Amino acid sequence: MTDKELFKNFKKYINTEITIEGWIKNHRKQKEFGFISFSDGTFYTPIQVVYDKDANFDEIIKYHVGCAIKVTGIVVESPKPGQEFELRAKKVELLGDCPEDYPIQPKKHTREFLREQAYLRPRTNLFQAVFKIRSKAAFAIHKYFQDREYVYLHAPLITASDAEGAGEMFQVTTLDLDDVPKDNGRVDYSKDFFGRRSSLTVSGQLQAETFALAFRKTYTFGPTFRAEESNTKNHASEFWMVEPEIAFCDLKEDMDIMEDMLKYVVKYVLKNCNEELEFLDKFVEKGLIDKLKHLIKTKAIRITHEQAIKYLLDSGKKFEFTPAYGEDLAREHEKYLTEEKFNAPVFVYDWPKDIKAFYMRLNDDNKTVAAVDLLVPGSGELMGGSQREERLDYLVRRMNELKMNKDELDWYIKLREYGGCVHSGFGMGFERLIMYLTGIENIRDVIPFPRTPGNCDF
Repeated sequence: MTDKELFKNFKKYINTEITIEGWIKNHRKQKEFGFISFSDGTFYTPIQVVYDKDANFDEIIKYHVGCAIKVTGIVVESPKPGQEFELRAKKVELLGDCPEDYPIQPKKHTREFLREQAYLRPRTNLFQAVFKIRSKAAFAIHKYFQDREYVYLHAPLITASDAEGAGEMFQVTTLDLDDVPKDNGRVDYSKDFFGRRSSLTVSGQLQAETFALAFRKTYTFGPTFRAEESNTKNHASEFWMVEPEIAFCDLKEDMDIMEDMLKYVVKYVLKNCNEELEFLDKFVEKGLIDKLKHLIKTKAIRITHEQAIKYLLDSGKKFEFTPAYGEDLAREHEKYLTEEKFNAPVFVYDWPKDIKAFYMRLNDDNKTVAAVDLLVPGSGELMGGSQREERLDYLVRRMNELKMNKDELDWYIKLREYGGCVHSGFGMGFERLIMYLTGIENIRDVIPFPRTPGNCDF
């Protein structure tokens, strides 16, 4: 018997003896009886266990918060308003003891403190809500793509290419760092495990393109890594990415898929995480549920980057960072466009080529590329995508302009020679989606064990 099964069918079990196993979340002790707030993690609301002298009272009263227990008792209707049933204990057995100084006591803890107790924080209400939503959202993403016949690609975590061209990659090596082999003063990577310089991936997109040009539709969903010295609430060194790639798909269709997938996942979470969202709406972000419902029913606006800058300049608002043609959008610009100008999700497309990646298709104006960002109210940028450059000569020319090492990406270039075609894709940081779905403002609180500069605990 699980908590969830009992809550969903409690009327069926009234006046029935059951046995459940889980942990003590709170324990109120009195002289003749006591109350245990009990949870096995399967349902958001804890079960109230009531015990008295008819149970093994002298043993139960010694149990502390955090103990693992097995409870055998009778399900009865609760006399307490707002509580439908409770469990009258006949016997409570200790399965795993816990000291009195258990760190997660039944009181309010700061999120900073709970990060230091990351191995225990899943037992708290907040993080049970967050990580259940994370689990459901991950399933919804897979279901969306699997139901539409996308092939799931397990992209390599170790790579010799920098997909983003930013150079912020963690190196992978078996070389003795106290005695690194050198050749003319430079590291001799021929002596390394892979015989060349290798790193942890920042993206599975380039490999996904090879599968899209074989299976037509593919997606990756896995961990990626970025060695960026940033300690902001939006950055982590290890994070998960969702990256679909679709052959014979242009930028317009790419935007259609981005919007459809996002709304599917949000609908799924709204349907399957009612209790968790209600808790977060009450204690984390007021209006969270309304925000998610508004997203579902609102058609995304589509504007070019040039139009976006013009709207910002014509707004009459004084921004901290002045909008400029040819420059990126700041968070305050995204907020204005999504929440004040349109009150809707906004696709911003046709970005200046100089601030976008080498693989994005050059537009006819030779100034912009077929790239797009999806901005959403209450969060800002949530996804980014593009039509990929399928023209061999254009791709090589762009790589030459950026002085990229074409030998490292020889296979990627040849993909354009061997039956290349129009294709597009996008990427979505999974943690960024969870922050949007939960209202949690710090990425460290939506990752089970966050890795950030100076922190690799647990």
